Amino acid sequence: MTRIGKFQWDDGGRATSGYVGITGDCVTRSIAIATGLAYRDVYKTLTERYGSTPRDGVPRSVYTPYLEELGWKEQPISPLAIPLERYDFESGITLVLCQDQFGRRSHLCTICDGVLFDTWDPCDDDGVYRVVRCWRATDTAVCSARLGAGVTEVRHAGDLTQSEFEKIIQRLRAIDNTARNQASTESERENALRMMQSLLLRHNLSREDLASDEAVDSTMYARVACPVNGSKSLIWEKVLATYVAEHIFPMVQWYSGRKGHRTIFFFYGPRTDVENSVQLFRELLLTIASAAKILYGGYSRGSGASYAEGYVTSLPKSTSYGDPQQDQDAPTTEVTSQALMQKRSLLVHERSSDWLFAECGIRLVSTRRRLRDFRDPAAEQVGRKHGSEHRIDLPTAPKRLN
Repeated sequence: MTRIGKFQWDDGGRATSGYVGITGDCVTRSIAIATGLAYRDVYKTLTERYGSTPRDGVPRSVYTPYLEELGWKEQPISPLAIPLERYDFESGITLVLCQDQFGRRSHLCTICDGVLFDTWDPCDDDGVYRVVRCWRATDTAVCSARLGAGVTEVRHAGDLTQSEFEKIIQRLRAIDNTARNQASTESERENALRMMQSLLLRHNLSREDLASDEAVDSTMYARVACPVNGSKSLIWEKVLATYVAEHIFPMVQWYSGRKGHRTIFFFYGPRTDVENSVQLFRELLLTIASAAKILYGGYSRGSGASYAEGYVTSLPKSTSYGDPQQDQDAPTTEVTSQALMQKRSLLVHERSSDWLFAECGIRLVSTRRRLRDFRDPAAEQVGRKHGSEHRIDLPTAPKRLN
C-alpha cells in the first residue's frame, strides 16, 4: 500500500494524436494511460458510445462498461471519501474517480506505484478531491506495458522519436520533390501525391512541416497554452514565465487566464520559440514544485512558496539580450549587436501582439499583482541557493506542429 508521492505530466498521447486545445478529456486521457491504447482509438470508441465528443467529459454509465470490456474491474472503497493525497493505493496501476466535497466536480486519473499520471495534480487542491471509485486490472485486462514494467518515461502508442520523425520528414520531402519534378510522368506525380497524403494523415503532419526552419521562424506565429495546477496563478509561476520569456526566449511573450478550475499560461510569438518556451517552462515548473513539496510539503503557500520564489529569482540570467548600458566597458560591436537584437525583439513583440489580436481576438491589458503576507526568509534563501545552481538546458530539437 502506498500514497501518491510524485506527479508525472502525461497527456495520454493527445498531442501526438493531433488533438489541440484545453479540454476536460480526463476520461479519454486516463484510459489511454492505464491501458496503453492509442489516445485516438480511445477517443473514437467513447465518441461512438456516447454519441458526442468526449472532450468535455463522459458519463460514468458510458465508460464503466468500456472499462469492463477491457478487463478492468471496480474495487470497493473503504473507508469512503478519503482525500486523494491520503488514500493508500495498492501497487500497480489504478484508475481513480475522485470528486470534490460537494459532488459538483469529478475527475478520473491514473495512479501507478505512488505516481500520479495526469496533466494536473488534484492533490494540490488541499483535500478538495476525495476518492469515490477505483478500478483495477484483472489478469486478462488490456494494460499499459510501460507502466506495468515501472517505466515512467512518457511514450504512447503512435508516438515518434525525434530520429523516426526526421526520417519521415526526409521521406516526405523526397516524395514532394518527385511530385514537383516536371520530368516525372503524370502517373509518377499522382502516385507521389497519393503517398504523401497518406503519410501526412498517418503521422498528423502538414506541408508546413516540410518547410525549412528559417522560413517557419520568420513567418509563422503561434499561441500555445500551458495549464498549471490550482485555480489561481502563483507569484513565482508568473515570475518564472517572465524569466523564460525575457532571459531565454526574448521573442516570446506570455499572459495568464482561467478556464473552469484551471489556470492557464499562454505563450505567443514565433512558433518554434513558443513551443520550446512552453517545454522549458513546464520542466522548470515541475522541478521547482517537486523540490518545494519534498522540502516543505507544498509550493502554493507558506515556506514552500517562499522557497519557490527564491529559486526562480536566482535562476541564471542570460546577458545576450541585456541592456547595453549595464556594461560600459563592452566593445562597440557587442553593444551594437545587443541593440540590434533588442530592436528585433521589440519588432517581433509588436507583430506577435498584432497577430494575437487579429487571429485570436485578444487585446491584453496589464494588471497589478498582490504580494503575499507571509514570507519565510530561510526557505527563500535555500531556494536562491538551489536556483543559482540550476543549469538551464535549452530545448533545441525540431518541433512538430500541434
